[in-house]
Amino acid sequence: MGEPPPGYKRYVFAVSDATGKTCETVVLAALSQFKTTQIVLETLSNVRSLRQIQEVFRRATLVNGVIIYTMASPELRHKITELGRLNGVPTVDILGPVLTRLSDLLEISPLAKPGLFHQLDSDYFKRIEAVDFTIQHDDGRGLATIGNAEIVLLGVSRTSKTPVSIYLSYRGWKVANIPVVLDEALPEEVHHVDQRKIIALSIRPKRLEAIRRERQAKLQAGEDSYYADGEHIRREVLFALQQYERRQWPVLDATYKSIEETATEVMRLVYARSGLKKGSIAY
Repeated sequence: MGEPPPGYKRYVFAVSDATGKTCETVVLAALSQFKTTQIVLETLSNVRSLRQIQEVFRRATLVNGVIIYTMASPELRHKITELGRLNGVPTVDILGPVLTRLSDLLEISPLAKPGLFHQLDSDYFKRIEAVDFTIQHDDGRGLATIGNAEIVLLGVSRTSKTPVSIYLSYRGWKVANIPVVLDEALPEEVHHVDQRKIIALSIRPKRLEAIRRERQAKLQAGEDSYYADGEHIRREVLFALQQYERRQWPVLDATYKSIEETATEVMRLVYARSGLKKGSIAY
């Protein structure tokens, strides 16, 4: 890619239905990673109508600008995407993909209220750091730094370890989750972390069998032959429970609990064991 001519400017419009601070901060952080020509950044706040959005596109079209936005409303996000295509204006949705992914994982809907994301204080960045840590320590990964986790979840496959971890990370917790596999020793690193951080998840074999059969059907038998076998599952669950009992780890039965309920119980257990608490916990 060639260098732009001297004095060349690029125009970036940070558009938000609230204060615009979230969008502006993310854009500035991203731009700091580039050695580029002069950037003209304009933050447009409280953009909440189609008329306002059309005016932003009119201005962006005149200067060959880029629109980067945060919108709580799905309708406005869709309209910006549509107008971007129609006008040939590049658009970047900062929060939309995150909201969509979390909604899928947590099985809940975002509030879609403007202004909920403007508090870019230290707590906000700690949550972002927690989410990043949790993703890097999902399903037994990142064992070298597992000691930095605030919560370590153990469980056999399909005991909701990942969605519970993601939910907790959004609450600001750094979470690592590790699968328990039949007749396999747990990673040595697990025994060297603060044992008060460890919470074991369990589930009734019949329920787990139903969950795995459903998953297997969706994947068209993509898992191994033992994955949904009832006897194999009973042995898995028993093996895991024996590991937990031997090390006196607390066991949380997640059989018929929602992600939110399981996560709340995990937080209660961690608080009871170590005194560590983040935000309010419903009792």
